[in-house]
Amino acid sequence: MSKSRITVYEPFSRVRMEMAFPLRWVNSYVLRGEEGLTIVDPGPRSSENEETWEKAFEEWGMDMNEIASIVLTHHHPDHYGLAGWLQERSGAQVWMSKTASEAAWRNWGGVQSSSADTGFAEASIEVYRQHGMAESRLAELPAHLASFIPQVYPQPEVTVIEPGLPIRFGGRLWQPIQTGGHAEGHLSFYEESTGILLCGDAVLPRISPNISYSPGGEAHPLSSYLDGLRTLGALKVAQAFPGHRDPFENFTERTRQLLAHHEQRLERMAELLQNGSKTAYEICISLFGDSLGIHQLRFALSETIAHLIELEDRGKAKSYEDRVTIIFHYLTD
Repeated sequence: MSKSRITVYEPFSRVRMEMAFPLRWVNSYVLRGEEGLTIVDPGPRSSENEETWEKAFEEWGMDMNEIASIVLTHHHPDHYGLAGWLQERSGAQVWMSKTASEAAWRNWGGVQSSSADTGFAEASIEVYRQHGMAESRLAELPAHLASFIPQVYPQPEVTVIEPGLPIRFGGRLWQPIQTGGHAEGHLSFYEESTGILLCGDAVLPRISPNISYSPGGEAHPLSSYLDGLRTLGALKVAQAFPGHRDPFENFTERTRQLLAHHEQRLERMAELLQNGSKTAYEICISLFGDSLGIHQLRFALSETIAHLIELEDRGKAKSYEDRVTIIFHYLTD
């Protein structure tokens, strides 16, 4: 591991963990406190990332048994994946919200082996089929979804963080703030005295976090996300430490930009529906093109569905079933 993988900030260090294109890396944060080390979001499991952690501890002259706690903002593999692996080596407690823990077990089947319960994958494929995804792309999904299982094996034993109850780690007292939309039960951690916010993927400095409809998850994910942006935007944040890209200071402005972005996306989808009824997949292709890889296509379609649900909630669209396919049409004022 090159030393460039580790960046020291005040009051903690960032370790960049490898992940798939286009994001390429995810931020893990390491805090030192009187109780030992805390790792926030250890990254997806892979041999490269295991080696990164081993070499980081070597560089620090420390052992993994000095990890006191592993704190997770949410259940996505790029944040959650190595929690169980690190727990096995350190005995550390793993902390996350109850909602996020339930989502992890629902999505990954509660696996304690490298093979998965396929229930979530089958439910996801059925959702995409109902929303018009082409059969050729549906055929790519089983292998794609199965590829996440090795990234989260083994799953950790979790201790629940209660939203609204302060939690101490890294020698600091943090207020956990639960929001949704990007991931059920997503937690950001706010230190009011300094204005520091560990915001995971709730707010990112240069890209819009994916807002996805997922089987068994939130029924109205975009509404949940917009509510969360307003909650987080009201905080007095001096510096935000995100899950991807670099720390940033214009946090409140960024929440406003993201709110505006989603309003513009909703307007664009409404315009497309005014030209005729469409499936979510047809709208997705109109917005994002038809050359996306299956990973990005899955995100794009899930986000399109989330926005169309919001249009329905606002009385701007209506869905109906044409045999097994869900069609959306525009509602005039």
